[in-house]
Amino acid sequence: MPISDDSIDATFARMFEKLQGIVPEAEIRYKAELAFEINQLKREKNAIILGHNYMEPALYHSVPDFVGDSLELSRKAASTDKDIIVFCGVRFMGETAKILSPGKTVLVPSPKAGCSLAESLTAEDVRNLKKQYPGVPVVSYVNTYADVKAESDICCTSGNSTAVVESLDTDTIIFLPDEYMAGNIARETGMKVIFPIKNPRELGKQHKDLQYTIIGWRGRCEVHEQFTVDDIKNVRKQFPDAVILAHPECSPAVVQASDFSGSTSAMIKYVQENRAERYLLLTECSMGDNIAAENRAKEMLRLCSIRCPHMNEITLEMTRDALLKNQFQIEVPEDIRIKAKKAVDRMLAIG
Repeated sequence: MPISDDSIDATFARMFEKLQGIVPEAEIRYKAELAFEINQLKREKNAIILGHNYMEPALYHSVPDFVGDSLELSRKAASTDKDIIVFCGVRFMGETAKILSPGKTVLVPSPKAGCSLAESLTAEDVRNLKKQYPGVPVVSYVNTYADVKAESDICCTSGNSTAVVESLDTDTIIFLPDEYMAGNIARETGMKVIFPIKNPRELGKQHKDLQYTIIGWRGRCEVHEQFTVDDIKNVRKQFPDAVILAHPECSPAVVQASDFSGSTSAMIKYVQENRAERYLLLTECSMGDNIAAENRAKEMLRLCSIRCPHMNEITLEMTRDALLKNQFQIEVPEDIRIKAKKAVDRMLAIG
């Protein structure tokens, strides 16, 4: 929940209490003025602000009404009576909010905030895959754009991807677009992963044996693909007591070498509930700072050279300007929205 916005001094005091030792005091003082202004605008415009777990600490701990994973945030916003949703996250997240709240104005603070995963795949790619593998159900990760979701049979999150795949009760699926997540699902389910063949002469050979197969796609998160098994080995040598948590967008080798793998919300919950004193998170580095602010008795090790350039686009200044100017609205054509919502709803029915 957002901090008190009674005054700039009160905003600063609460931010400083939460962020001291993590964010420099001078930065907190400057950003407290922005947070105060944003909270005033939010009330005036009947707006709600959503903060993804990858937001920088001064934003994450000041203006969002809800923080969490992207789909979780969109569902919470849909249940409110607010007229405007400001989604502090990347564009596909804003699209998901619009899919679930078509009557609300959805804003994203930066028009440049994209996603390497979402941009690795187009709706035309999905249509071509369905022609290549007729009748095979398509599962798309929520980290995709609305037109891709509209071409899919069902969506999944990083937390329920395996459950969604198993719910389809089929020997073969198309899983898009994260090749590492496909590999991690295959490891959990005993399936194998293949990738589309471009040479038509080879296609017949591939189709002969599609039992227990995930047909994947060569998409990767530009942050999570950088973590390596050597990173884990080096940390274990220096800090043998550290508990290592990896996001499912990391490679199967990295996930297997870690102690726990789960969505961003699952990792936050794990740290909160586990008694270990030291953790390493193999995910976007701002999240480690956000968890550290909430769990002062626990130490978060850093591999913080890895910051998502798209999430880094979202600032308090741009969040204020989005509200002030009503800018960077997300629009999803109604025919695409309806189809995409069906894929999301099918996932939600599973849980």
